[in-house]
Amino acid sequence: MEIRPILSALLRNKTGAVLVVMQIAITMAVIVNALFIINERLDKMNRDPGFDVENMIAFQSWGFAEDYNHEAAVRQDVEFISSLPGVIGVAPSRSLPLSNGGSANDFRATPEEEDADGNALPSVNANTYYLNEQAIDALGVELAAGRSFYAEEINFREQNSAAFVPVVMMTKTLAKNMFGTEDALGKTVYNFYGEPAEVVGLIEHMQGAWVDWDELENVLILPGVSFGPFLRYMVRVEPGRRDELIGVLEEQLPGVNPSRMIRRIEPYTDIVARSYRRDHSMTILLMSTVFLLVSITGLGIIGLASFAVRQRTKQIGTRRAIGATRADIMRYFMVENLLVTTVGVAVGGVLAVAFNIWLVNEYSLEKLDLLYIPLGVVALWILGQMAVLVPAIKASGIAPAIATRSV
Repeated sequence: MEIRPILSALLRNKTGAVLVVMQIAITMAVIVNALFIINERLDKMNRDPGFDVENMIAFQSWGFAEDYNHEAAVRQDVEFISSLPGVIGVAPSRSLPLSNGGSANDFRATPEEEDADGNALPSVNANTYYLNEQAIDALGVELAAGRSFYAEEINFREQNSAAFVPVVMMTKTLAKNMFGTEDALGKTVYNFYGEPAEVVGLIEHMQGAWVDWDELENVLILPGVSFGPFLRYMVRVEPGRRDELIGVLEEQLPGVNPSRMIRRIEPYTDIVARSYRRDHSMTILLMSTVFLLVSITGLGIIGLASFAVRQRTKQIGTRRAIGATRADIMRYFMVENLLVTTVGVAVGGVLAVAFNIWLVNEYSLEKLDLLYIPLGVVALWILGQMAVLVPAIKASGIAPAIATRSV
């Protein structure tokens, strides 16, 4: 089939074709960037947290009575929860991983802040947690090397205390950022005041508090229990027993110590879901936008093709009368649509890159993976061919006798 007659027909009725080209171009620019962002968000939400989120429970404790004794209350709670069948570990903590709340501090591999020339020595920012000797069991993290804390290393922290600790555990990511390729086990970490702590354990992988933080895997665990009266608990249970033990804790835990209030006993998955709520909402919004744009573009192509069939009814009948087959008529409209779509995706590819540059500059999003452009081209080609199929079949069914009728 020659392309020239098709182009001539399009140029004679170019308004509709131009509108569809613009619609395809805008759709291309938006869906390419939207799908790229959706994929990024899904990858982000599906990252391995490094700890046993599915089998963990979290709750809050708040001492309110005048005779509330924080140390006694924590010891009672830990002892009671640890005694429950199905509980693997329990750890009190002031903040929780992947909760979008917590604290971070700078640490160094040397006690000095400056070198001999007066230049500042590098420090590494790490998300910190004070946890007890059950930390590894309560989180379900993998200890790659070294040991967990001993019970005698756990002290109750005093409010506003800046005292450091003798030992720490850290993630392998933090160890690499601090000590490079050297084995961090047994090395010394220094806090802001130059106080030392020995690295006694290396955690294979664990994410910290803030899901949008670039240094999410920089986690340092210190031995201790945070000051009260407010405290959170992390409880890890055997697989399949989480919901059962949530009910047990709701029923029995408040009676263990009436001088403090227990609230918000929930699966740890709920905490993680709240932290990723904005990413989840963004994904749903973008997926809805893609669906609407694709639907509108498909309807636009159907409308243009149907209009063309109505306008060329006598012409189609004449072609049938002089020997054109039904396949020839269908092919004509399919090729015509392919040309329109090709122009649209070519313009849309340029718009997609320009749109991404604007997003990168204005919202600090990631640079577009150019692989998404050919994927968008193929997707819109397929959409165009599917959308024009019904009008093309209708056109191919026009009888040759229509050519003899007056219009």
